[in-house]
Amino acid sequence: MDDAPSPLLAVTIGEPSGVGADVTLMAHRDRERLNLPRFVLLADPEMVAQRAERLEIDVSIRTVGSPAEALEGSEQDLAVLPLVNRHLEAPGRTDPANGAGTVEAIDRATRLCLSGDVAALVTNPIDKKALYDVGFAHPGHTEYLADLCGALTGRVLQPVMLLTGPELSCVPVTIHIPLADVPRALTTDLIVATARIVSDDLRSRFALDAPRLAIAGLNPHAGERGAIGREDEDVVRPAVEILRAAGVDAIGPLPGDTLFHPEARATYDVALCMYHDQALIPAKTLAFDETVNVTLGLPVIRTSPDHGTAADRAGNGTARPNSFIAALRLAGRMAAIRAESPVAA
Repeated sequence: MDDAPSPLLAVTIGEPSGVGADVTLMAHRDRERLNLPRFVLLADPEMVAQRAERLEIDVSIRTVGSPAEALEGSEQDLAVLPLVNRHLEAPGRTDPANGAGTVEAIDRATRLCLSGDVAALVTNPIDKKALYDVGFAHPGHTEYLADLCGALTGRVLQPVMLLTGPELSCVPVTIHIPLADVPRALTTDLIVATARIVSDDLRSRFALDAPRLAIAGLNPHAGERGAIGREDEDVVRPAVEILRAAGVDAIGPLPGDTLFHPEARATYDVALCMYHDQALIPAKTLAFDETVNVTLGLPVIRTSPDHGTAADRAGNGTARPNSFIAALRLAGRMAAIRAESPVAA
C-alpha cells in the first residue's frame, strides 16, 4: 500500500483543556509538506480559533455544514463542523461545561463514519475523570465507541485496543480494569475472541495475508508450567490450542520479559498481552511519539494518538503532534485498504 490520502477523515477535538486542538492545528499547518489525508474537525470553531491565536498559528478556519461541504472547499482551510455545545478555551483547566461538547463530537463523528460520509475517525484524547464528573459511565473511549456503534447498528461488539508503532504492535486482552481484577476477568473464551478479532482485522484492515500472533503469559516466566500460578496452564494455553486448531497462527503462552526484544519481535505481527500495562509499557517505551491506538472489532475505522490529554502542554506550543499525525496517516491507509476490498471490511 502507498500512503495516498483517503477522501476525508473525521477528527474529534477531545478534551478542550488538553492538546487536541494544538496537535490538530499543527498537523493542518504542515499537511501539504507531510502529505496528510484531508479531514474535517468536529469542534467549537471559536475555541479552535482562540487556541490558534494563542499558539500563533496562522490558519483560515472555515465552518461547514457537512463533510461534503468540507471536501468542496479549499484544502488550505481548516474545515470545522461546529458543535451544538460550546467549548471554553482554557488550556490546562478542565471545566464541567465542556463535557457535553466532547461527547457530542464523538457521537456525531461516529455517525458520520457509519453513514459513509467520512472514511474513518481519528479521536483526540479525552479526560475520563472530567467526563465521569458529568455522568460519563464508560471505563474509557474504546468502550464508549463500542457501545455507541453497537447501539446504532443493533450489534453486540467486543472492542479490541491495538497499539501499533514502527517497532511493535500489541493488544491488551483486558483493558481498563484494576490489576487485582485481571486474573478473574481473564478467560480462555476472552483470549480466543480477542485473538480472532485481531487476526480477522489484520487481514481485512491491514492487508496481512497470514497474521502471526504471540500470546503472552500472565505470570512471571509464563507461570513456569504451573509453578508460579495456574492461569497460564489453565486459561492461556487452552486458548492458544483452540486458536491453532482453528487455523490461527498463534504461539504461547510466552514469558512477558522476553517477548519484546528485537529478535522476538521479528517472529510475530502482534503480541496479545494479558493486561493493560503489559502491552502499553513496551509500546510506549519503544515509540512514544509514533505509536497509534487503533480500535479493532468496530464497524468503523478509529485511530487515536497513544498519549493522554497532556494538559500541561496545552496552549504553550510544546505539544508534539507526531502521534496524531501517525494516527491520521494510519486511518487514511486503513480507509484505502477498505475501499479496495469493501466486502472484507
